[in-house]
Amino acid sequence: MGIFSAMNTAVSGIDAQSFALENISGNIANSQTIGYKRIDTSFVDLLRDTPLSSATIAGSVLARSQSTNTVQGTISKSAINTNIALDGPGYFVVGPGADIDTNGVVSSSGDLYTRRGDFTLDANGYLVNGAGFYLKGTTGTTATSGIAAGAISGAIHVSSDQLAAKATTTIDYRANLPSIPVTAAGGNGLMNPADFTTDPIASGTVTGADVATFVAETVPGGTMPVYAADGTAATLNLRWGKLSNGTWAAFVQTDSTATGAAVSWQRVGGDFTFNGSGQLTSANTINIPAMTIDGVALGPISFSTGTNGLTQYNDSSGQVNANLTLQDGYASGQLLKVSINDAGQVVGNYSNGKVLTLAQISVVQFNGDDGLQRLDGGVYAQTLESGQPLVGLAGSKLVTSSVETSNTDISSEFSKMIVTQQAYSANTKILSTAQQMLQDVLNIVR
Repeated sequence: MGIFSAMNTAVSGIDAQSFALENISGNIANSQTIGYKRIDTSFVDLLRDTPLSSATIAGSVLARSQSTNTVQGTISKSAINTNIALDGPGYFVVGPGADIDTNGVVSSSGDLYTRRGDFTLDANGYLVNGAGFYLKGTTGTTATSGIAAGAISGAIHVSSDQLAAKATTTIDYRANLPSIPVTAAGGNGLMNPADFTTDPIASGTVTGADVATFVAETVPGGTMPVYAADGTAATLNLRWGKLSNGTWAAFVQTDSTATGAAVSWQRVGGDFTFNGSGQLTSANTINIPAMTIDGVALGPISFSTGTNGLTQYNDSSGQVNANLTLQDGYASGQLLKVSINDAGQVVGNYSNGKVLTLAQISVVQFNGDDGLQRLDGGVYAQTLESGQPLVGLAGSKLVTSSVETSNTDISSEFSKMIVTQQAYSANTKILSTAQQMLQDVLNIVR
């Protein structure tokens, strides 16, 4: 039966090389597919169960696929801000388009995993890659920022709705008040209540009639935009007046056109006091009551100077050095651009200048990458062999405005194809030889 065994072995070799050629053709066909992982072929020998002796013969062969999920492709730059690539192990969590319900909402079921990061916004505001799979992560609202990484919560949706305005509620102020202020009035740089029609220290207000005197005896403390609840902007103009050695008062302009007895400036907070070392000894946070600035009604505002944020050091200019004036309000805005940063945050840029974190994408890793089940579209499904998904980058990096190309090497695949073709031809030669030998046996009988 040796000739027949040789023929069976040759047939197994033909099948194995055909299988290898199929994998090679698939790799070459997907050499330009983003995130594609080539499939190599490994061969296993099959032996008869015979006693160990000099009669042991070579067995047939079996071909098996060998995954290369852990072999990274080249990372290529992209002009699309929502494209992203993984440098290192890991997978993006995605969901199939079939998860969309009748309201256009993508459910959180059916988690799949992919390296294909060519995500773009679709007509419904979802991030979808070129194979039609929806990027998943932790989605926030357009009114908050700093969405933290966490459990996978569903497909990421970016709303195109107008960003609602936010009233100013907090002002962070950092400045140095000069030990000796240089004012237009000259002298010792102190405010003199006797120079005013109405004492601004006692009354807490400066009338229109006293504006010129007030400006001459104080120093500017900076300006900043502030916003009402409906997004209407106003300019908060701050001036500082020194009352005595180490004691200051702050004033906010409420009406830039006030005349006569009408109030133009309003004092905010009590005395700001400093010790001999120039450190603030009074409260570092004051509450500015609700007020109207040039017709714009503002709510109460917390004015904070932080720890050691307001000082009184000598300054040769004699002017206030305001090096930080931040406030938390803004006008309404329209979404202009969406991008993904290297922290995996989906970021929205709005027409009002706000940059908000809208969502956090999810990245997972597996202990047994090559045990994942390969599905159409460059996605994988979890199996017992792959283990459970582990959330986090774990040392990998996200590369923004980039995609990972196929890990197929065309030259290597062509080399494999030549070797495979030669092996296939050699196996067919065995069949033809065995056939000739059988014919010779039949000719003996004749």
